[in-house]
Amino acid sequence: MSVVPSPSPLSPADRADHWHTLVSGTFIPLDVVLHERERSVGTITSSRLGPLQISVVEAGPQTVTRSERRISEGGAEYLNVTLHQRGTARLTQDGRRALVRPGTFTCSDAGRPFLREQPDDFRFTAFRVPKEGLGVSDEDLRAVTGTLFSGSSGTSGLVAGYLARLAEQADAFDPYTGHQLALTTADLLAVLVRERRGRLDPRAPEAARGMLARIKEYVLRHLGDPGLSPERIATAHHVSVRYLHKLFRADGTTVGRWIHRERLERCRRELSRPPGAGAVSVSAVAQRWGFVSPSHFSRAFRTAYGMPPGQWQADARARIGPGPDAA
Repeated sequence: MSVVPSPSPLSPADRADHWHTLVSGTFIPLDVVLHERERSVGTITSSRLGPLQISVVEAGPQTVTRSERRISEGGAEYLNVTLHQRGTARLTQDGRRALVRPGTFTCSDAGRPFLREQPDDFRFTAFRVPKEGLGVSDEDLRAVTGTLFSGSSGTSGLVAGYLARLAEQADAFDPYTGHQLALTTADLLAVLVRERRGRLDPRAPEAARGMLARIKEYVLRHLGDPGLSPERIATAHHVSVRYLHKLFRADGTTVGRWIHRERLERCRRELSRPPGAGAVSVSAVAQRWGFVSPSHFSRAFRTAYGMPPGQWQADARARIGPGPDAA
């Protein structure tokens, strides 16, 4: 992760030049005009997951323009997806204008001119996505540029939620996992584009991968429910149980095996925590993550990690040492 501030001691002209260089260097060649009434410190925090760049931008009022001249300087191969968190904005591209507010997001194609006006202090998270990874045509992309997407419902809500969580945890992923998550991002955006174009084919590979990502997110949010079942998962996503099993088979596993593995992994992490006020018993950990039978949990944990959960917890505490509450 890199955090780059805009130094406030500079003169207005020098600050404008510095910010222009910073924005264009982070994203793509752009023209930037500041409209600050008072000096403010803008910051850009960036992370990378494989081919995906994630940047959080906080700054004062400004206008950003992507002109034909700037396009000729490079960056036309990217799609920019912007989740808006504070302030308002207007995005204009392909003859359409989107009035942006917190909780919504927009897409802009860096291969064509656009204008983004930020009349207020703002904060947004931008995702720079290589277009070639989407598998959609430039004509298809025109269906999503200069338009507003809700971050709270439907496919766009799923995409927004996934991207927001990805940005929050970007620096915690190893390179392989980060690359895979970047591929899932491209799949979800391709589903969004095809849906907006009215060309969504549920049999298409990217649609299946997007559905699988949505299902896995749902499962992870309900891991602690012992009643979680393929039937319930399928009903929640309006697909058949047969299709659900097919999705997981294509991913090299089964529904039950994947849920079992994720539950065990969360138990392992919790049992590895240092002792102290937050320490809990093995049975409480098992119950929290959906295991009804303590004996079944103990056998499953031993099979997965080579020792009983109680021994794993004791060994972890011995390695870490006494907790903060130790006298």
